[in-house]
Amino acid sequence: MKKIGIFYSFNTTKTGQAVKMLSEALGKENVETVNAETVNKDQVLSYDNMIFGVPTWFDGELPNYWDEFVPELEDMNLKGKKMAIFGNGDQKNYPENFVDGIGIMADLLESRGAEIVGLTSAEGYHFESSRALRGDKFAGLALDFENQPRQNKERIGKWAEQLQKEFL
Repeated sequence: MKKIGIFYSFNTTKTGQAVKMLSEALGKENVETVNAETVNKDQVLSYDNMIFGVPTWFDGELPNYWDEFVPELEDMNLKGKKMAIFGNGDQKNYPENFVDGIGIMADLLESRGAEIVGLTSAEGYHFESSRALRGDKFAGLALDFENQPRQNKERIGKWAEQLQKEFL
């Protein structure tokens, strides 16, 4: 398997916890982590298989560090790149925009030619709407550290198995 680049903010506690579990599930020798707060175009383009950690902030917004990198992403040709996205959300307190960050990022990456992999079922979540929905699936892995923390390890493990097949 080719190296997988995992892009996330090194300053995020919950996303960092998810990355640790994901790295262990994928095999640490198969992944390299890149700080989303200092990422550049060359780093993104150096991987064929990528995972973006994109939590949803406030009322369905991208975190500032991803927002700042969006103009550079908009200029990239990502054809031939396989990209997976996971994100943290809060389905109880923000049910009208649960994990919108996943959907915002998926739309952007797809518009640049990337193939989004790692879609997961929306079953078992309770929310009103989400920009991450593609039919009955999320455009990535939805995590809820506030309301369903006990399910994270199992969800991440299953997702890692799925990605190992889809990243081939």
